Amino acid sequence: MSNRYLTGHFPLIAIILFSLSLSFYGQGFMLTQLENLGVYEGMLEFFTESGIKLAILFIFLLLFFMVFSALKLIADTTIQLSMLFFSKDEDGSELNKVRAGSWIFLGASLLSLLLMQEIFFIGVLFVAACLVYFMFFIYKIYDSLSILGLIGFIFFHVVFWGAFVLAVGYTSLRLYNSFIQSLPF
Repeated sequence: MSNRYLTGHFPLIAIILFSLSLSFYGQGFMLTQLENLGVYEGMLEFFTESGIKLAILFIFLLLFFMVFSALKLIADTTIQLSMLFFSKDEDGSELNKVRAGSWIFLGASLLSLLLMQEIFFIGVLFVAACLVYFMFFIYKIYDSLSILGLIGFIFFHVVFWGAFVLAVGYTSLRLYNSFIQSLPF
């Protein structure tokens, strides 16, 4: 079967599977925290155990699905913007070459289901899939880039994602510190 649209649904499946593996971890973590705080027993008076677990799983699945979908949208935009700036390809044929790279994320998301109780390994697996996909992407579009274009392409992505991670980390740290300082002692 040699249809160019065969792999079109793989990113959605990968997003769902990564979200599901992180949701199972989040569900276990949340249930442990609710039990430690003594809230879980009170919740059982109003809801069934399976209802609580399903509700928590659904909330985490929805949250992680939104995060991964937003990351994919940002990644697609930065890839197309960097192709506009640095590539000699004007008709978009180079982007068709990299569609097979969605197998990388699909495979990583399937592995993440096996590691769903280990948040560190899921994170490492996701970052590794991103790096492998980036190398695959560069390998596939190398012909349409000059040496300066290749350097600019790589630099553009490293700077953008570095700034993005630092901005999110800094904002999260500031929010955490303000929350901790607002607690009464």
